[in-house]
Amino acid sequence: MQKSIWALFFAVIIALGLHAEEFNKMAIGEPELLQKGDEKAYCPVCGMSLKMFYKTSHSVILKDGTAKQYCSMRCLAADWKSIEPQVKQIVVTDVKSEKLIDVKSAFYVVGSKVPGTMSMVSKLAFAHEADAKAFATENGGEVMNFDAAFAKAKASLNDDVDEFVKKKQKGAYPMGEKIYNAKCQKDQIHLHDFNTIAELKVGLKKTQLCGAVNEQELQAVSLYLWEVVRLEAHDHTTTIHVEKDEKCPVCGMFAYKYPKWAARMNYVENGKQISHAFDGVKDMLKFYKDPAKWGNYTKHKDAELKILVSDYYTGEAMDGQKAFYVVGSDVMGPMGKEFIPFKTFKSAQTFMKDHKGLQVIEFAKIDDALIDAQEK
Repeated sequence: MQKSIWALFFAVIIALGLHAEEFNKMAIGEPELLQKGDEKAYCPVCGMSLKMFYKTSHSVILKDGTAKQYCSMRCLAADWKSIEPQVKQIVVTDVKSEKLIDVKSAFYVVGSKVPGTMSMVSKLAFAHEADAKAFATENGGEVMNFDAAFAKAKASLNDDVDEFVKKKQKGAYPMGEKIYNAKCQKDQIHLHDFNTIAELKVGLKKTQLCGAVNEQELQAVSLYLWEVVRLEAHDHTTTIHVEKDEKCPVCGMFAYKYPKWAARMNYVENGKQISHAFDGVKDMLKFYKDPAKWGNYTKHKDAELKILVSDYYTGEAMDGQKAFYVVGSDVMGPMGKEFIPFKTFKSAQTFMKDHKGLQVIEFAKIDDALIDAQEK
């Protein structure tokens, strides 16, 4: 009898402990990471650890087979415009089993008492409706499908961003700035070498350019560098300005309609400054190789030309003769196949890998045959 009482007592204690315990978003075992590369353990949008927020993580598999894994539906929503045309499948972690399931079959509990991940409202997925309903009964929230939950995530995106920026301004940014000023080798950190905050985190961790920091410190300094220092620098960069009446001398299109692809060529002829705007690098190269073909224009030596192109990732104007170009990718410009410019070789390599490019080439090595090949 006494053993039965003690057994009942411990059962009650265990049950109470389970109900009182805070919901933990961290993976109990090893999380299933779909991304490749050294940065696979981090969200590419916010840099947070995917293991720490595994129970809210979402992943997309793109048509080219690559995967992107986010800490939350909110970060998926933040990245949606840039990936939507390439998305083949979306999967989410089932809270109960921690297995990845297709979002089309998932049941979401939205708005429970569990805090949201990068959002003011939590969104947790379950493989079975019964599990979702049981969770909602105990923790609150509404059960719905992915489309309804994602619509809410997109609708609240701006408010979520504002709210978490305020939080970071009070905590992560000041901490990151303090670490940056006290520990980091500033002249050795080149932010343009990284395409995502996840890559930056891995870079800082490997090189220890900010010393030996723990995960919280690494996240703080990475956020400060990526969301404050980088964006402030970007605000001072120069983009290629195109007037509304400027037509590309090769195709006749108004170049201002395509600011992402804009290119420009400047030179002096008979003491007069001449400037041509192009709706893409390919047309600029056609003109550069044979200007007389497109009108009463003269061929100039490279030293007499100033060529500007737009870095694909940043939109920053840069010296076209020093840029690295990816050809043969699955990204099309205004005139179809395009020479896509990057400031660094590493950025060009990353893009080529992500978008099935055929090669990275320098300006001086681009010949007529390669230009003609982009017309086919």
